[in-house]
Amino acid sequence: MSRLDLQFLTPQRLLRVSVAVAAITIVLKTGAWYITDSVGLLSDAMESFVNLAGALFGLAMVTIAQRPADEDHPYGHHKAEYFSSGFEGALIIGAAVAIMWAAGHRIFEPQPLQQLGWGLALSVVSSGLNGLLAWAMFRSARAHRSIALEADARHLVTDVWTSVGVVVGIAAVLVTGWLWLDAVVAFGVALNILREGARLMWRSSQGLMDEAVEPEVLADIQKTLDGFRHHTIRFDHLSTRRAGQRCFVDLHMHMPANWSLGRAAALRASVEQALMSAVPGLRATIQLLPSDVEAHFDDEADLI
Repeated sequence: MSRLDLQFLTPQRLLRVSVAVAAITIVLKTGAWYITDSVGLLSDAMESFVNLAGALFGLAMVTIAQRPADEDHPYGHHKAEYFSSGFEGALIIGAAVAIMWAAGHRIFEPQPLQQLGWGLALSVVSSGLNGLLAWAMFRSARAHRSIALEADARHLVTDVWTSVGVVVGIAAVLVTGWLWLDAVVAFGVALNILREGARLMWRSSQGLMDEAVEPEVLADIQKTLDGFRHHTIRFDHLSTRRAGQRCFVDLHMHMPANWSLGRAAALRASVEQALMSAVPGLRATIQLLPSDVEAHFDDEADLI
């Protein structure tokens, strides 16, 4: 993604677009359900309401996450995005349960479908809008490291797959004449989005529990440190955590005890700057220690 795209496709701007697209798709998909009486299209319309709620909540959380650090939140507000991801996962699960409930009734009491041509056309148009928006969101989410934007994009993808399943189900009804296929496909789609909702909630919980950075980010950190390693300098006790768009690394840097404080501090500043240049959004904290001193965090003797 170019620098211009990165500046234009911000999480806040894309989530505002997501709110508008959700409102449009609600109108399109509700109309499709109304004129066809398809429970599959009803499930599609219900998920669009969930899209709207998720986009609104995601926009609120991204706005909070971008607030600067303050006295009460010295590390910033970046974890607010995990609440958005968890909330969106819960909404997806709720929508899946509602779809299964509606489909369960229709399996045993199938109803004839009407005006399928218009209904399918409206569903395809709304799915196309969601697919294009999800593509843009995934690109921006990777560039901005925004889990809230990624969660909304994944939700839109589940909406697209829901629409695909619905179209397949209605086509199967037209070919076979088996009206109950409409409800069966809707039930299967609900199971699929239920899985996606559970995965989003799991990722959110891991972020709130200070999950370590991704392996590729850790590899960049190690590569940067390797550039400073020397027989008189070593690094240990490295730990990382991610908080929304930011990530943090803490480590110890050992050096000769006879170095002056100024020399040691200058080297530490160089290492910290190199780390933050190698990993965008990183905050590095390095503790200086003499070469012959070790820190023991888990030794009971250190607690006496």
